[in-house]
Amino acid sequence: MAADAQPEALEFYPMKQFALEPLFGQGEIHWYTPTNATLWMGLAILTITLLLVVGTRRRAIVPSRTQSIGELAYGFVHKMVEDVAGKEGLKYFPYIMTLFMFIVTANFLGLIPMSFSVTSHIAVTVVMALMVFVSVTLIGFFKHGIGFLKLFWVSSAPAALRPVLAVIEVISYFVRPVSHSIRLAGNVMAGHAVIKVFATFGGIALITPLSLVGIVAIFAMDVLVAFIQAYVFTILTCVYLKDALHPAH
Repeated sequence: MAADAQPEALEFYPMKQFALEPLFGQGEIHWYTPTNATLWMGLAILTITLLLVVGTRRRAIVPSRTQSIGELAYGFVHKMVEDVAGKEGLKYFPYIMTLFMFIVTANFLGLIPMSFSVTSHIAVTVVMALMVFVSVTLIGFFKHGIGFLKLFWVSSAPAALRPVLAVIEVISYFVRPVSHSIRLAGNVMAGHAVIKVFATFGGIALITPLSLVGIVAIFAMDVLVAFIQAYVFTILTCVYLKDALHPAH
């Protein structure tokens, strides 16, 4: 009886919200199983299509709200690519624009209550990072051949230090997809997990006001993170592209 009288322990699992679940039925998840991640990636693609294709179908000199958003996104990424990678990098603008729009849309959809944030999964971000890594490496060798290896040879450094710096440059180059993917997934996951913790403590009467303030503050920060992390991923892609187009130090 004494055990029954004890209050129940407060239990919460902030990481449970990131669990993959099959859309239909239960059981093991295979590579072909539709999951909640599949659903929200599909919704991200649908949202982008509605915004950039359907929403701008009737283009006008005085743009509608949807057309204005599409034009702002286009101009923002276009200027980023031109400023970082130069005029030569603009031929790869469609690919970079696709990356930016998918990440920023998925990030904002993940802020909807009861949604699923696909960019919190390293399996998603690492694929995008590897695509960038392989693409810029192939571009570098295609345009410069063996001359692309100049990227790893710091000719301005003293001769004795160049071999050491070359090893460091090679290591840092192959670490790029790791940092590129973990940065995005880690920041998105952290914000959602903290909101879940504050929401759990909201059930305690004395802490509820503080919990609500914490939720609002963290959510506001997550709105900024949703855009900033898409921007960071995209501008790093532009930097890597610049290295492929102009490998000499």
